[in-house]
Amino acid sequence: MLLQDVFAQSISNPQDGDQEHASRPADFTPAQQEIALLLKEELAFLTPLQKQWPKCYWIWNHRAWLLQQASEHLPTSASIELWKQELGLVSKMLSYDSRNFHAWQYRREVVGSLEALGQKLVGKTEVGEDPSEKVQASMVEQEFEYTTKMIKTNLSNFSAWHNRSNLIPRLLTERNATNQQRRELLDQELEFIMQALYTDPYDQSLWFYHQYLMATISLTCPEKAKIVTDLTSKDREEYLETQIEMVKDMLDGTDDCKWIYQGLLTLAKQYLEVEAGNKAVTTMEMTEWLDKLEELDPLRKGRWNDLRKKLEL
Repeated sequence: MLLQDVFAQSISNPQDGDQEHASRPADFTPAQQEIALLLKEELAFLTPLQKQWPKCYWIWNHRAWLLQQASEHLPTSASIELWKQELGLVSKMLSYDSRNFHAWQYRREVVGSLEALGQKLVGKTEVGEDPSEKVQASMVEQEFEYTTKMIKTNLSNFSAWHNRSNLIPRLLTERNATNQQRRELLDQELEFIMQALYTDPYDQSLWFYHQYLMATISLTCPEKAKIVTDLTSKDREEYLETQIEMVKDMLDGTDDCKWIYQGLLTLAKQYLEVEAGNKAVTTMEMTEWLDKLEELDPLRKGRWNDLRKKLEL
């Protein structure tokens, strides 16, 4: 309760001018100076504990709470500096373990807070601030690039692929992307994931991202989740035929990989919903893929039987 008691003394009525524009310790009120000092000491105390137990929920939660107190009680520019330092810390933690989903979740919180604080400063220049150093109200572009960097470092990164899928709709909106630019992004992402799949078709995280991309062209995809918004049935058919053929090619030398068969059946189901014929897939092929899945993954036989019924095989 000690920290809460101290933070409760924070200013409710700024003195000697607008404290929102105070950016240097000398401009802090005594209460703010005490809060800033305690926050820095507590964050420093937690850092070695964080390194020792990088997957402890409550260390991450406590750090988030401390930074939220900074946002609430300190001048905006001062709290931004603390959040920026926190972004550096979480980047360091992810360099130790790029798949630490606790750190990825925390990174999203840090980025969200930095964006919110940046929006508060849009159009403002605070005391002591260099006007050339603008605070970003959106970090979507740099976070998208960060996922690219982390994926290239380690393809098997569920959290990086998941973060990427969450960023894409907002990325397109903020870019005010045209229909052509949306198609280009989808094509680039499909090329990116297919290169990864050819590198390691046994990696489950890659198939999840591929499934996400193909789900965005589905007839049932919600409008806000679509990457391309003007696809025709012919467009969908061509995308699916291309992907089916590319995934089929993966069977050469890796016919013991269950993810390939599962991916083919997912694509086939989607293809039949778009085009009632069987130009890209046949009933015989789908039956063979299901038989192979039952052989490779017998523990999920019930699941494959249900899929057989849905596909009427």
